[in-house]
Amino acid sequence: MDGFQQIISPFSNFMIESYRLLRRCTKPDRREFLKTAGATAVGFLVMGFIGFFVRLIHIPINNILLS
Repeated sequence: MDGFQQIISPFSNFMIESYRLLRRCTKPDRREFLKTAGATAVGFLVMGFIGFFVRLIHIPINNILLS
C-alpha cells in the first residue's frame, strides 16, 4: 500500500495545485485583451521590418561577393 501511495501522491498533488491555480485565474477584460493583442501585433510588425531590412541589405552584398 505504501508503494502505491508513493506513485499516486505526485499526481494527486499536481491535480490539487492545478485546481487551485485555475480557481485563482481570471479572464482578461476587453481593455487588457486589446492592449495585449496590440503589443503582440506591434512586435510582429517590428520583427517583420527588421527581417525585411536585413534581407534587403544582404541581397546586394551577397551579389557583389558572389559575382
